[in-house]
Amino acid sequence: MCFYDSYVMACNCGKWGHFRQHCSKGMLSLMFEAPGIPKFEIVFVPQYRTGETCGMKLVMNRYSKPEKCKICTKIDTKQRGIVKEEDKIRRWKRETNRVNSIEKAEETIEALKQDLQRLIQERENKRNSLNCITAKD
Repeated sequence: MCFYDSYVMACNCGKWGHFRQHCSKGMLSLMFEAPGIPKFEIVFVPQYRTGETCGMKLVMNRYSKPEKCKICTKIDTKQRGIVKEEDKIRRWKRETNRVNSIEKAEETIEALKQDLQRLIQERENKRNSLNCITAKD
């Protein structure tokens, strides 16, 4: 379990930061004892190659970031697009000869809602994955 920085965004999503320190996973300790010889211990510590880690992550430092993550920013953008199209539809319903525009805006809203659902699911999957960072502090 190697140590990394972690970042907690304004939206309460987390992301891993830079690698900070190797762990002692895989350390092997052998004790030798024989009559007439003092007891001694040999410790084998794994030597990592450059850039190599054990694959497990622990938080060394946790930092807060004032901005939202990319997924939450995209979700906000899609929601604003839906509100904008709904406002257009309300305005066009008061006018005449806007049937085609209203239909096109409704199709756009459906596409935006599908994208929004996909992004929300992606965010939930990321939050529920084993590799995520939760902001419980």
